[in-house]
Amino acid sequence: MTEANSHPPMAWCYCGDQVKLWRESTGVSREELCKKANYQYEYVKSMENGRRKPTLRLLRAADELCGANGKLLAAHRYLKPEPFPARSQEFMLLEAAAIALDWYEPLLIPGLLQTEEYARALISGSFPPLDEETVEERVNARLQRAEALRKRPTTIFNFVMYEAALRTVVGDRGLMKRQFDHVLAAGELRNVSVQVLPMSRCPGAALNGSLVLLETPDHEHVGYVEGQETSALYADPAKVSLLAQTHGMIRLHALSVEESAEFIGNMAEEL
Repeated sequence: MTEANSHPPMAWCYCGDQVKLWRESTGVSREELCKKANYQYEYVKSMENGRRKPTLRLLRAADELCGANGKLLAAHRYLKPEPFPARSQEFMLLEAAAIALDWYEPLLIPGLLQTEEYARALISGSFPPLDEETVEERVNARLQRAEALRKRPTTIFNFVMYEAALRTVVGDRGLMKRQFDHVLAAGELRNVSVQVLPMSRCPGAALNGSLVLLETPDHEHVGYVEGQETSALYADPAKVSLLAQTHGMIRLHALSVEESAEFIGNMAEEL
């Protein structure tokens, strides 16, 4: 099950029910399906009842035994893991269409600036643990999001990172050095700015968590904040204004783009 939902996804339930209906209508016993798929009886029962995600192996075995001619096997593409947690999916749609983005991150490198190995280290370390298929789906989705920096040259991306985000070693020092080089390369793009907020200049508001400000193609302004297991998307002008003021105060204390590049470069050399 997903980390944000205590109920099985509807796709699991529907697909498992279809396997059961096809099996019963063609006179195939559950024991025969278990033998064909090389699964234990209770495991297959759980998949048919939607408590577990029906696997590709089960669908292939059921499709062959029931003579479904690919109809059951075709369900596999609808069982792929969601590329984003449910709580952030609406934000991802807005991000994909935004004409301007301002992102402040206090503890980690912003997602759009992450390398594959940095993103994989974070996502594979999620808790509760994610299965390998979900890890792959989410890593790929994050990398596809990051392509926007280069594929959307008319979209403005402004990033501010607290110094702690740079000093937090994810993976190992070699990984972090490559991550720093990646951030510096992104900062050279004409539509991207990267700034560092030093610990010595940190205003209190900078310790309250990450925040993102978006401008839509219709010139509406949206704010997004995220915590451990929750997130909030704001369109109310008063709330967005408050977040914008907070971001402005943080950015006011940050190093310039040139100073930030030198700061990150020096940190890379120290690793």
